[in-house]
Amino acid sequence: MGHAIAEQFLDKGWHVIGTVRPDSPGPKLHDLAETAGGRLEIETLNINAPEQIAALRRRLDGRALDILFVNAGITTRDEHIPIGEVTTDEFNDVMLTNALSPMRVIESLQDLVTPTGLIGVMSSGQGSIANNETGRREVYRGSKAALNQFMRSFAVRQPEPARTLLVMAPGWVRTDLGGSDAPLGIEDSVPRLVNVMLAQCGTPGLQFRDYQGRTVPW
Repeated sequence: MGHAIAEQFLDKGWHVIGTVRPDSPGPKLHDLAETAGGRLEIETLNINAPEQIAALRRRLDGRALDILFVNAGITTRDEHIPIGEVTTDEFNDVMLTNALSPMRVIESLQDLVTPTGLIGVMSSGQGSIANNETGRREVYRGSKAALNQFMRSFAVRQPEPARTLLVMAPGWVRTDLGGSDAPLGIEDSVPRLVNVMLAQCGTPGLQFRDYQGRTVPW
């Protein structure tokens, strides 16, 4: 989904800085860069490594970002395992990647975002506590609910609500994470998600929105 988000912003004329993991060659993003006319920069980042976040911050020193959007997510090997049965290591991995590391990126790079810019994270409708009527995917749900809570805490620490803060739910999308049974293709979700982000630019404060622009209950 990160590749598709980058592609959408490029199509709209934006300059994009995208990251790829050190253990991933990111061929799709590099292919996209070849046709972007210099408007796509690729940085290497494992967001679970604080020293790599710090190094990225140093490399971006002096830059100004209109939008900072963090897209990260993994789930457990057995996505329907009850919370009491998940191993500590697997729980830690999901919580680190889905909740703690995105906030570390935001805390580190927030000062590069313009005073009226946008800071957002890719959450999930499954991070909504109010909407959880089926259970299942308990560890993933919990990690995204934690991310939402951390974004609320981040929001109330801001001196004044000038920036747009977004928690985004992309819908159930056919990706490696979403699986083949998901009803939405990337082409159904991402263009609308990007349009929602751009439509909310300039609206101060924190919102939880889905890819259709609807408010999601916390």
